[in-house]
Amino acid sequence: MPYLFNVVFLLLIILISPWLVYSAIRKGKYRDGWGEKFLGRVPRRSGNRPCIWLHAVSVGEVNLLQPLLSRLAQRKPTWDCVISTTTRTGFALARKKYAGYQVFYCPLDFTWAVRRAMRRVRPSLLVLAELELWPNLIRGALHQGARVAIVNGRLSDRSYRGYRRARMFLRPTLSSIHLVAAQNKCYADRFLDLGAPPESVHVTGSIKFDGAETDRANPATENLRNLWGLTDAHFVFLAGSTQEPEEEMALNVFRRTLVDRPESRLILVPRHPERFGAVAELLDQSGLAWQRRSQLSGEPALRSQPQAGSQKPRILLVDVIGELGAWWGTADVGFVGGSMVRRGGQNMIEPAGYGVATCFGPYTSNFRDIVNLLLNAQAAVVVHNESQLREFLQRCVQQPEFLEDLGNRARQLVLQQQGATHRTLDLLLPLVSKT
Repeated sequence: MPYLFNVVFLLLIILISPWLVYSAIRKGKYRDGWGEKFLGRVPRRSGNRPCIWLHAVSVGEVNLLQPLLSRLAQRKPTWDCVISTTTRTGFALARKKYAGYQVFYCPLDFTWAVRRAMRRVRPSLLVLAELELWPNLIRGALHQGARVAIVNGRLSDRSYRGYRRARMFLRPTLSSIHLVAAQNKCYADRFLDLGAPPESVHVTGSIKFDGAETDRANPATENLRNLWGLTDAHFVFLAGSTQEPEEEMALNVFRRTLVDRPESRLILVPRHPERFGAVAELLDQSGLAWQRRSQLSGEPALRSQPQAGSQKPRILLVDVIGELGAWWGTADVGFVGGSMVRRGGQNMIEPAGYGVATCFGPYTSNFRDIVNLLLNAQAAVVVHNESQLREFLQRCVQQPEFLEDLGNRARQLVLQQQGATHRTLDLLLPLVSKT
């Protein structure tokens, strides 16, 4: 069976190789970490202390690890923790965010790569963030004598349908996992249906609530606020984790709703760094003054033509990785991207935690449970198009009590949902003591 997965995975790579080459040339993706990915040449761990290998696919999962790592450092300061990721953006963020930890690219699911990586790391426990059912990776960890756990487990409708079709092949993999810490009962039931042992499945809640900052005066946000010269007098509309054409929608809404208010500001944070250039071109064409985050140092430089009566740009393009969470703390009104297009939406917990008046589009299947919590608490608003986004922003401007109430309800909901990290660690740590 392991070698069957080798063949299937290799054929899949061959089939998509034209797209991989195109992405590597045009977008810079998939160029790095070839030795780690294909040969398992990850950094060799020294010593014999207990070791937890945490795997996070990309940016969202990398951010998810923060509360886990913080609590682990408090409760088990002598243990080793290493972090693997799959994407270039995830790797860059992990290196920046967790500078004190060993970070590397996860080997692809070939037996030879996985086995070498496991021999070099020698983990006591392999922790997979949310859902990464790579059969050879899991089997390699078990062969090394490690336990395997899924934390913040989730199975979206699409993932569940896909895994059900391959249930016969995945059941042996799932049946060997020692812990599935699921976000809610619906996800837990789906893991059980796919073959996870009932005694290993637990509902712990979402760790993303624990990772949400709720204090706008935190050092990271204060630093960014000062860097762009924001004060309490400014009114900030932030569109975060955006994808095409959401930046254009946000820009249009800003132009029609806030451009005549000198105290207003627009912050755009595209989801993917390869789109920074395209969004910059869009802003150039707008005729409005704007600034790149990467150019912020001291007095900001003007880009495009400044508005009449304005000396500094009122639009900021955040073209660096890993800062969105802190930028949310500067916002009065927030739009969470990936939700006006069929991408399933992005994390709306971060703006909610800060008490931002939060809205998002109708396509939020990746965060359905969180959306339901927010909507049931009247703590967020769904906007279905640009016109409704403009109406929402206008209402927030014209009715300060609406803006404040919406933000307060969102923040209180986040505070009420916290605690999943503690429950997850109570289940994880005994697994290491059994190795």
